[in-house]
Amino acid sequence: MAGGIVAINPKPFLESNKGKALLVKLKWGQEYKGLLQSFDSYMNILLANAEEYMDGNSCGMLGEVLIRCNNVLYIREIDENLMEE
Repeated sequence: MAGGIVAINPKPFLESNKGKALLVKLKWGQEYKGLLQSFDSYMNILLANAEEYMDGNSCGMLGEVLIRCNNVLYIREIDENLMEE
């Protein structure tokens, strides 16, 4: 695939990243950075210590956030140091 993007099966990806920092981008443009707390069989995602971003700017800390599966555009791993910025 172009640009170094690799599509993978989401369930093993999420399993291997429990407790780790992720960025979840929604179809509507919002991004959430947080620690993956859990997910269900529908791929609804629960993030802890989540922060919301819009157009690259922080909108604030939200704490615990549940993201419904059908709103997700993509999920990627991030460096946990980025969680502190």
